[in-house]
Amino acid sequence: MTTIINSQLPEFNVQAYHNGNFSAVSSDDVKGKWAIFFFYPADFTFVCPTELVDLAEKYAKLKELGVEVYSVSTDSHFVHKAWHDASESIRKINYPMLADPTGVLSRGFGVMIEEDGMAYRGTFLVNPEGKIKIAEIQDNSIGRNAD
Repeated sequence: MTTIINSQLPEFNVQAYHNGNFSAVSSDDVKGKWAIFFFYPADFTFVCPTELVDLAEKYAKLKELGVEVYSVSTDSHFVHKAWHDASESIRKINYPMLADPTGVLSRGFGVMIEEDGMAYRGTFLVNPEGKIKIAEIQDNSIGRNAD
């Protein structure tokens, strides 16, 4: 098994839903700061909202530490907006929700489940030089705690 630790952040340019707007986010936008990439299987599921809200509640503290948070699923940015509009708990999210419908990020971080077209739950810390310093991947039947 090859490790992803110290590998370079994959090149990407994806759409995001963030603070009521659509925008493009690329690998160039991430470089120069610490970043957490928080992969989850899909919007409108049962476990994902608790994880995403838990992380949203820690977002201000992470920003104080100089860390940007990016949640990622293989849903489109339109689905992220629909989920945000439909769910009171998801409306608490202030970090960018990256859309990965082509799987470029999910494959780049090694979490893509090809037969399902969605990602495993994965949490990655990327340093300002764009290198992956922490990687945690788990089965989708196990939820996470942001602490």
